[in-house]
Amino acid sequence: MTNLIWLIPILPLLGFLINGIGNKNVPRSVSGWIASLSVLGSFIISIGAFGTLMADPNLVIKADYFEWLSAGSFTLDFGFLVDRLSIVMLLVITGVGFLIHVYSIGYMHEEEDYARYFAYLNLFVFFMLLLVLGSSYVLMFVGWEGVGLCSYLLIGFWFKNNAYNDAAKKAFIMNRIGDLGFLLGMFLIFQTFGSLEYDTVFAGARQMTFDQPVLTAITLLLFVGAMGKSAQIPLYTWLPDAMAGPTPVSALIHAATMVTAGIYMVVRSNVLYVMAPFSSEVVAFVGLLTALMAGLIGLKQNDIKKVLAYSTVSQLGFMFVALGVGAYTTALFHVVTHAFFKALLFLCAGSVIHAMGGEQDIRKMGGLKKALPVTHLTFLIGTLAIAGAPPFAGFFSKDEILAGAWTHSYLIFGILAVSAILTAVYMFRLYYLTFHGEFRGSKHQQEHLHESPISMTVPLMVLAVLSTVGGFLGMPEIFHMPHFLNNFLEPVTGWADLYAHGHASHTFEYTLIGSSMVLLIVIIYLVYNKYVKDAHVPKADHLVTGFQNVLANKFYVDEFYNTFITKPLNVLSSFSYNWIEKGFIDRIVNSFGYLTNGASGVLRLVQSGHIGLYIIAMVIAVILMFVFKMII
Repeated sequence: MTNLIWLIPILPLLGFLINGIGNKNVPRSVSGWIASLSVLGSFIISIGAFGTLMADPNLVIKADYFEWLSAGSFTLDFGFLVDRLSIVMLLVITGVGFLIHVYSIGYMHEEEDYARYFAYLNLFVFFMLLLVLGSSYVLMFVGWEGVGLCSYLLIGFWFKNNAYNDAAKKAFIMNRIGDLGFLLGMFLIFQTFGSLEYDTVFAGARQMTFDQPVLTAITLLLFVGAMGKSAQIPLYTWLPDAMAGPTPVSALIHAATMVTAGIYMVVRSNVLYVMAPFSSEVVAFVGLLTALMAGLIGLKQNDIKKVLAYSTVSQLGFMFVALGVGAYTTALFHVVTHAFFKALLFLCAGSVIHAMGGEQDIRKMGGLKKALPVTHLTFLIGTLAIAGAPPFAGFFSKDEILAGAWTHSYLIFGILAVSAILTAVYMFRLYYLTFHGEFRGSKHQQEHLHESPISMTVPLMVLAVLSTVGGFLGMPEIFHMPHFLNNFLEPVTGWADLYAHGHASHTFEYTLIGSSMVLLIVIIYLVYNKYVKDAHVPKADHLVTGFQNVLANKFYVDEFYNTFITKPLNVLSSFSYNWIEKGFIDRIVNSFGYLTNGASGVLRLVQSGHIGLYIIAMVIAVILMFVFKMII
């Protein structure tokens, strides 16, 4: 299988070319399966590569295919690196990506631009695979920019709606801000280490001393890129607006692929971050603030996809806290479990929206568990997983993050624990308002409620199983069972683990598990009483007051950006256009045009058409040249 590594990204690229070029000529019944099978092929090859790596703990598959860049003494090969970190990401991207492709066959079956949708989806997967397979920061950056482009295309897929176009542009521009930091970090890496290849850079970093200013600058600049791609404060506002795209796109972007790119980049660069402790503290602080803020906002959102979007932002904050405290394997563990249950939740939300005829407001839902039994059960499993209920996947990975935070800082642990409680509250609020109580929609919607087709429900069931058993990849020490993921990733993160703060005691682990279970039961009981037993329905947006209004309006961050960034830039742009561009530059350029026209108007009078006059002019010119020559 090692000789087929190049096929992993190529197969989705072929799917993109077939559906993209064929577009109108590829039958609708075929285009979806072409796209899905291309990703399935990549998944199968990834499984083969995983088996090869499992057989040899020291094996790293590195393939350089051709010389890509050459400038003076600098050369860079186009090469792929498959180690234990990249293979985990490959399995998640292709495995979950395949399920989302299959789900899309049913969800998008009435869409006019069916082939174009799958072409974009395949291109997105291609660039994401390129991002995690690259053996250098340059190739990672190519994939990084590629997924940004594809997110723009997919978020704005329904481009006839200007609001969706605005959301796509917002995502694209905000990511470009972060990408500038990534690019500057790459320049500084090259200046410092003379290379952008991972092996050379990390070997050089290990020879340096801790807290070198250049390493701090590099890691902070790289983190700016991660803040944009993985939606951390202050570059997070694009992600909730990205809900404008089709729901399967939300599942793909927010679960297994694009938003986890920043996590992957920091884990890949763990050597640099270990050598720059200040940067790690910044990562932890930003992640902590993001987790708390997004959790608070999620409490008062009433759009089913917006709740899940802010949930994603919050969970990404959890991952960055893990990275900041040095728990790199734990962060990746949560990436894997989050891919399972968040993809499941988004696809379940799509199933609900599909049954409700496009309705996304949970205040107009309720009582859907009877009409949508499969969706209801799988959504409940996803909710239990993200809330951290044992034995579901989120319980194990979130428990590890909290334990890692405890060994680093009690304050970080406390705030993160509050964020975890908020997650349980807004997710069970979402679950009960959607599936329990009386139906609050229209009579027409109630008459047409139906379970989704099998192409949509089968991926839900597979993801539900993964969300149930996925946590067993990382069992806590108190269960005296091997932590598979920690052992598997040791060749990649082992050096960083030497500088970790240590492990939480077994007493703390038992206390954390016990208190988490008790708190979760209390939360479920209280939320059930409020939204089912008391049949409470959130107020209309214009009736919400006080701090609840602040949360409903997302802390007015978008309004702040609009007032203090967008509007001043618009004023500056208008001034530059009207006074500098039109009033100064255009006048200079136009004056040359006017001068040319005026001069040609005068000179054309000389062209009389009389040959005699031309001869006289020629003789006079010759005489003048002789005189000029004699004088000089």
